Amino acid sequence: MITLKCGNCTTRIDKGELVGLSHDEHEFIHQKGSPGWRSADTEMFPIIGPLDKAGFRIQVPRSTAIQDQHGLLRELEYELISKSDTSATFKKEYKAGTPIKNSKFPEKSPKQWQLWPYSFGFEKSFELKEDQLEITFKISGERDTPFMLGYHPAFKLHTNQPTIVTDSQKITLDEVLAVGSRAFQVADTESITLKDERDIRIETEGFGHFMCWTEVNNMICIEPITFYPYAVEQTELHEGFQYLGDTEAVFKVRLKV
Repeated sequence: MITLKCGNCTTRIDKGELVGLSHDEHEFIHQKGSPGWRSADTEMFPIIGPLDKAGFRIQVPRSTAIQDQHGLLRELEYELISKSDTSATFKKEYKAGTPIKNSKFPEKSPKQWQLWPYSFGFEKSFELKEDQLEITFKISGERDTPFMLGYHPAFKLHTNQPTIVTDSQKITLDEVLAVGSRAFQVADTESITLKDERDIRIETEGFGHFMCWTEVNNMICIEPITFYPYAVEQTELHEGFQYLGDTEAVFKVRLKV
């Protein structure tokens, strides 16, 4: 466990996973073991969304890839590459065509292995300041590598009637619960505020959209995404790809408390 401290703000990171963000002893992150979700955060890459109705296959320029829900990145382990009192950087690397064991098999998926026909590097860094945590994602690989990216943090709820607010929307917890597993779409915005006992503002660079998900009333996932996967049929999910250019792709999320 890595603990970062700056002023009255503390962040806890477990093998690259954000498991705590507190300010003046108020915890903003969903705690493992509490009802709702077994994790506290994860990344969705190189695809977002389910593929069960498409035979767990997605078309890419190089071939057809075998992926399970939200992609194979979550099956890889982070390596710590640098650390200071207020920052930490982790990395995952994947070699094209390497079979990766699917942790959902066999209970939740018939596919034992996932594979992707492109090599990539995926870096996740944390920088803690007095009133915010900045999380930066850097994706590297060969030019024209297809990908989608989503960040999937879970926030602890302290009241019965929290709201999610953008410049043009006010979304209730009941509205998110009603959508179920599909996740509530919040399109075309780079910032969103969770208004609870204490507010937390999520500001992003590069994502463009959010989706919100929960099945319980004690936590909510507010997820920056590059593409909302339920906008198309699963067989057309490839329409949501972006493509790497000559330099690494950089995305940012700021959690402002």
